[in-house]
Amino acid sequence: LKMSWFWLYLPLHLLTATCLCYSIKAPTTSSQQSFKTDLFNFYHSLMLADGKETTIHLLKDIPKRYYFVLEEGRALAPFSITVTPCDVPIEWSILVYKSPPAKATPGDHDTQEVSKSQKASSMVSTIFNYKGNSVETYMGMSSHSALYLLEFLSTERDTHITVYLTTDTTSGHLYPELPMDPRIDVVGVGHTTVTLTWKHSPSALQHRESIQYCLLVNEKHNYKSLCAAETAIRSSGMKLPPTLALSLSPYLLEPQQVMILSNSELSIINKVSSGEVRQVCMGTKNTYTVPNLSPGTQYYFDVFIVNLLTNASAAYTGTFARTLEEPEPKVTELKDGKVVHVVLDGKKQKFYSLQYQARHKKIHFTFQLCRGQIQVHITRNGKTVASENLSGLRYFSLKGKLLDTYLVQLRATEESNSSVKVQASPHFHKPLFPLLPESFKIKSFSKLRTCRSVTIAWLGTQEESKYCVYRKRIEEDQIWRELQSADRCSGPESRHKSEKVLCKYFYDLNLQRAVTTETIKGLEAGTLYLFDVYLFGPSGIPVRYHSKVVKTRKKC
Repeated sequence: LKMSWFWLYLPLHLLTATCLCYSIKAPTTSSQQSFKTDLFNFYHSLMLADGKETTIHLLKDIPKRYYFVLEEGRALAPFSITVTPCDVPIEWSILVYKSPPAKATPGDHDTQEVSKSQKASSMVSTIFNYKGNSVETYMGMSSHSALYLLEFLSTERDTHITVYLTTDTTSGHLYPELPMDPRIDVVGVGHTTVTLTWKHSPSALQHRESIQYCLLVNEKHNYKSLCAAETAIRSSGMKLPPTLALSLSPYLLEPQQVMILSNSELSIINKVSSGEVRQVCMGTKNTYTVPNLSPGTQYYFDVFIVNLLTNASAAYTGTFARTLEEPEPKVTELKDGKVVHVVLDGKKQKFYSLQYQARHKKIHFTFQLCRGQIQVHITRNGKTVASENLSGLRYFSLKGKLLDTYLVQLRATEESNSSVKVQASPHFHKPLFPLLPESFKIKSFSKLRTCRSVTIAWLGTQEESKYCVYRKRIEEDQIWRELQSADRCSGPESRHKSEKVLCKYFYDLNLQRAVTTETIKGLEAGTLYLFDVYLFGPSGIPVRYHSKVVKTRKKC
């Protein structure tokens, strides 16, 4: 029977029939050997590697087949096949093709008269089939006169799987071993934490240096394999390397950040469109408290035992837990014209609530961001009227009814501490802050720099106001810290007297000409200076311009 490559595209039942016909025509021992050798060569391009994990990509509704044959001289030997779906459920099965017996038993005339169809049916059989998205392992005994076919099919969408075949079951396993009870126990639940524990893997106890536990936390569902988790994260828009090897790193900066090492490439997972996803590895510790969770939120927890040498992993049975609801926050009353200074802890991510009952129809809210980043949310009688991230100074003028109740909620949007000043007052109340310029930038003139002086300029307003200039000598390594840690609400009272340069009054009814310059003298050559300008209005509360760093010329 002549073989050709176009047979690769034949449906399974036709391919089976072809193989069976070939088997029936070859009843002799030499034909048996030829049968096996020819099939081995014919399907060599689709042979499944022994002892290696193979990634297989499946197209929707198109089956994919792989074959394997045992080595000569092994009459019976154990083998195992592990299939890991990386996304949707798949169907897969194992079929075995056996060559016909060497010869019939002498005198057994009835056996020799068995029909060809009966003989053909004894040549092929399905020994295993499965449908689902769980990691499944088949273990069996193989014969040197048999050829095995594995067929995989995805009916939902394009996907990929991993397949591991081994005929060496005595020298250890590719995958780490799970304990007899692979469940994860939730032993503690708080408003922002969940404590988990699980039984040790025998692999972790034997190979502590190359084995570690990794925890996946997400708000969607549990994952049955690390491969499935990686696929879900990638499909959400995150750019991830193709193969994950998880590593606990001393350079992990924040608890909710995850470092993933793959082919010497380091990635960090923070948030994806479906919610927050965290991956934390903790060595061989089997108890972990997950921090910084959101109150009243359901989370799903999966623990994977990972072999760092092979990248192979095994999944514990996932669990879930809902954090406790946040207790009702304390509400601070706002009074007409009174300024409240609020400091927010960024790590706790809690709302700070302020309440104000209107005694006039028009209400004016003023916010001065002092430090960090803050989100403000204002409701009137339970309905949202304003919500945004604050930047510098912000006014909200709102019109309602007498005795309306306003609730102002403030929350830090970064992990460092943030602070803001808040005032609520009737619309006609004396303004808290002076008339503000179009920009708070301070400009320096490079051409006017000398070894002993620097010239700066800033914008003013149409209202006569007081401006005070301060300077401070700094070093190169202090620039970032000085600019980032500056309290924009603090006034000159926080500065040393020696840093004061001058104070002046000015204004211009024409905003195009409302600009002033000042030459600061008595400086040292080749030195960095930090310059600040403070604007004072009728209320006496200062507004600070953005700090400016200028370096004097080294040679003149």
